[in-house]
Amino acid sequence: MKNQVALITGASTGIGKATAQKLALEGVKLILLARREPLLKTLQAELSELTDCHIIACDINDHKTLLTELNQLPENFRNIDILINNAGLALGLNPAHETDWLDWQTMINTNCLSLAFLTRQILPGLVERNHGHIINIGSIAGSYAYKGANVYGATKAFVEQFSSNLRSDLLGTAIRVTNLEPGMLNESEFSLVRFKGDESRADDVYAGLTPLNAEDVAETIRWILTQPAHVNINRIEIMPVHQALAGPTTIKNL
Repeated sequence: MKNQVALITGASTGIGKATAQKLALEGVKLILLARREPLLKTLQAELSELTDCHIIACDINDHKTLLTELNQLPENFRNIDILINNAGLALGLNPAHETDWLDWQTMINTNCLSLAFLTRQILPGLVERNHGHIINIGSIAGSYAYKGANVYGATKAFVEQFSSNLRSDLLGTAIRVTNLEPGMLNESEFSLVRFKGDESRADDVYAGLTPLNAEDVAETIRWILTQPAHVNINRIEIMPVHQALAGPTTIKNL
């Protein structure tokens, strides 16, 4: 992977940050995209001794700014080899009839529309060069329904189906597509965002459990990318030992 260029969305924290750190060790040049410029600059400084980093500080839902930034990439970052669609969020855990419509709209816009928009911008270059890998960060929520997942689960089902259809459309090229589906994950801000800053509710999600962490997912991404060029990992489902599929349910104090 040395000297390949990877664009990582949601790169300032959690899975995105951990993945950037892993790929920097492999000599991958990084385009780090997230909303918060100070966090991106801190990560850029951290990784600067390992690899070249370019930051894009914008909301992935701001398509006009995103397109401008992509069109103005420095020369040594323009040929993107790896796209990691990590940016996404869940909002709320209420049953469907009690949810806020704006939360649904935000999840659909971020997890589906903006993921598809960015992918569409990168695809022509991958096809022209007949090289590349798209990794979409889905969720087990896209395969297994649970109470309160409603639109979040539906958006991740979109990611799974979108990934499968990309592979079909790209058949005959050397481009690889993977949908990576984590289960319960102690991602730095995921539950805090879901519960809109309520730390007690966010902490309760993981009480008595050992969930996955961002480094677990990042290492899986690194492994996927290091497979031989003729191997495509279609999808990977990864869960902690404390979680099972019956719901899914969790078993505390294992």
